[in-house]
Amino acid sequence: MNVAIVTVGDELLAGTTTNTNAAWLATQITERGSTVERILTIPDDRALIADYVARWADAFDAVVVTGGIGGTPDDVTVEAVADGLGRELVVRERIRDQLLEKAAAFRDENPDLVDEYDLNLDLDAAASIPEGATPLVTDAGWAPGCVVENVYVLAGIPDEMKATFAEVADEFRGNGVARTIYTPAPEGSLHDALEGVTDEFDVTVGSYPRSEDRPGRLRVRGTDERAVEAAIAWLEEHVETTDSPASETENEGGDQRYSER
Repeated sequence: MNVAIVTVGDELLAGTTTNTNAAWLATQITERGSTVERILTIPDDRALIADYVARWADAFDAVVVTGGIGGTPDDVTVEAVADGLGRELVVRERIRDQLLEKAAAFRDENPDLVDEYDLNLDLDAAASIPEGATPLVTDAGWAPGCVVENVYVLAGIPDEMKATFAEVADEFRGNGVARTIYTPAPEGSLHDALEGVTDEFDVTVGSYPRSEDRPGRLRVRGTDERAVEAAIAWLEEHVETTDSPASETENEGGDQRYSER
């Protein structure tokens, strides 16, 4: 599965909020054997979001859009996705009832806050999703995410985004396989080996240079586990290798056979 990720938010472009969502989503999707081919950050611009959704829904197997679904005037992502796919927004009464219960519980649990501030909750806006979409409702957030055609709309707040992604994570399982080996050799000396292994095997290889405190990495990816294993064996014959550093994190290296997860 080829996937594009679109993160939405003026604050991301201004640098006032760090875009951790894109990196987290890319890791999760890649670990499930799918391939992230685009990551884009755009402002809370309804027309611009709609334009990318319309074009990328045709160009990729799946598009994940995160951010701007909270129900305040600057949250335009859900409307934009509906625009991009040519669908009307509809109020889902079941979602509205659930949000009404959440709002009542919040008022009961936070009476002082409710007394101090004039909370204006637009339940109809929060409960509106594109016609025909499947809602993604979790206890972690307020407004629901949704899936419409091959577009997945998630919240922007990281905890809410992760909880919503968990509802659809299995849909991103693919047949990708990856292995990583480590080398003390400088990257400039690896050209022939990197060119040779991709000539010999149907794989892709990423080279990540060494630093003062860690060796370089060669990461081999493919959809045929036997081809990946053969490419690793070939590289181990042609490149000086070393052990994995003790500090290496799970998602950066080691033996990852995503199709088995």
